[in-house]
Amino acid sequence: MSSETNPEPDEHGLVIYVGQDKAGHWLVQDNGKKLEGRFVSRSAALSFARGECQIYHASLEIAAMPLVPMIPFGPIAAADYALARAA
Repeated sequence: MSSETNPEPDEHGLVIYVGQDKAGHWLVQDNGKKLEGRFVSRSAALSFARGECQIYHASLEIAAMPLVPMIPFGPIAAADYALARAA
């Protein structure tokens, strides 16, 4: 096992952003586009984000610009509803 350190550490660690989208929804997103959550309040979003930061050793930032949701929040199309019963 080598005791050498990584000569090029990851300069861009995981960052978790808390902010609002243009519609005013509170969002939590990461810079890797693997995490997104929608919350009813700023405090709920911050609470979730702080927990995720501890789990993933990420840094927390308040978004300076509106966040763009990765998951659409519009109404579900009729074709997207699951069947009430399986055949």
